[in-house]
Amino acid sequence: MNLKKTRVILLAGMTAVFVAGVMAWNPSQGYQQATAATDYRQLDKFAQIMDAIKRTYVEDKTDEELIDGALAGMLSNLDPHSNYMNKDMYKQMQVETSGEFGGLGIEIASAEAGIRIVSPIEDTPADRAGILAGDLIVKIDGQLAKDMSLPEAVKLMRGKPGEPIVLTIFRKTENRPLEIKIVRAVIHVKSVKSGILAPGYVWLRVTQFQEQSSKELSEQLNKLKKEAGGSFKGAVLDLRNNPGGLLDQAVEISDMFLDEGGIVSTKSRVGRNMNFDAKYGDVLNGTALVVLINNGSASASEIVAGALQDNKRAVLMGTKSFGKGSVQRIIPLPDGTAFKLTTSLYYTPSGRSIQATGIEPDIEVPWVAVTKTAAEKNTLRISESDLKGHLANGNGKKETKEQTKNKVKNTASKKMKNRLNKDVQLQRALDVLKAMHVMQGRS
Repeated sequence: MNLKKTRVILLAGMTAVFVAGVMAWNPSQGYQQATAATDYRQLDKFAQIMDAIKRTYVEDKTDEELIDGALAGMLSNLDPHSNYMNKDMYKQMQVETSGEFGGLGIEIASAEAGIRIVSPIEDTPADRAGILAGDLIVKIDGQLAKDMSLPEAVKLMRGKPGEPIVLTIFRKTENRPLEIKIVRAVIHVKSVKSGILAPGYVWLRVTQFQEQSSKELSEQLNKLKKEAGGSFKGAVLDLRNNPGGLLDQAVEISDMFLDEGGIVSTKSRVGRNMNFDAKYGDVLNGTALVVLINNGSASASEIVAGALQDNKRAVLMGTKSFGKGSVQRIIPLPDGTAFKLTTSLYYTPSGRSIQATGIEPDIEVPWVAVTKTAAEKNTLRISESDLKGHLANGNGKKETKEQTKNKVKNTASKKMKNRLNKDVQLQRALDVLKAMHVMQGRS
């Protein structure tokens, strides 16, 4: 499959899935197959009800309003990710998938009692306000969320930057609903972040799979390699709270760490099934790799985690992922509206469908909040070199200026040390990487 001709977005919640070029879906073909046995008596019933509403309903309703409502109900009845978008909603969706948009910075999905938060996007108003993956929105500015469609909820949460909104949420760990005030802002999503955890050990964070994510990740890896003296002892690929994104980017990033093997496949009832395989060229040359996932890791991030786990290329740590294993496609309509339809399921290289089950980590590490005092205690270490009048090292070797310079570069920044002190899952990932590096040296 030629990924250059492919544009598929896989995101949980109110987001888009585009298909272009060789993967363009032919809605007319599917329509012909699906409607071969259409019961026109049902269409007649629909027409009768529509006519009755127009003639006797307490308020005037246009044909467009009634048809839009019927289509919205029909699609939302299928599954949480299929939906109808009127002209305004379709425009909103297109803005959202551009990588810069106004709002709160959360990915959402339908739920029985409200709107489920798949994950907050890092460094956004929702993230800074303390919104967590798994939170259930029950009210949006006082309006009940249980009867809202996803597009309606998104429209309500959108607004001018600087305007506040109050979300009432249920959280499993709390005894009563929480009211969280969030100030809207223009969301700039930075898809790749990185840093040095310890000499030779790097942190690679992918927040979403956007158009340039694989390129940005490659550039940051090259930069870190120079700082680390040309090679790594181990790397953490952090996919926590990553709601997904472009399929081609998920495939390319998986391929970056693989020399061979499958990455992902899709199976549908109508249309072409797809298979993606790795090409030779592991950017880490087999160096130890840990992938961090949690309940906010969904869709495209689950593709990457599943590919690296099934190919035994990485150790997965954290908590079970979200479990969105379905693929949606956006079908634009001539009048400026569109609909999103679930058309297939994707499978990991071993043939696993993770739909509604998620991916289990190899090593489960629950999230634990670390207090500042505890973090500070962990950093208070005294050694021989701290003692007044300690003897010099007996080896008699002195570092060159270049060695000293590289040593400074190849250490964790103050920002990374603070992150590490507060993040138990990241701490455990680094511990595992160090153990894997030791064992590789002994084999």
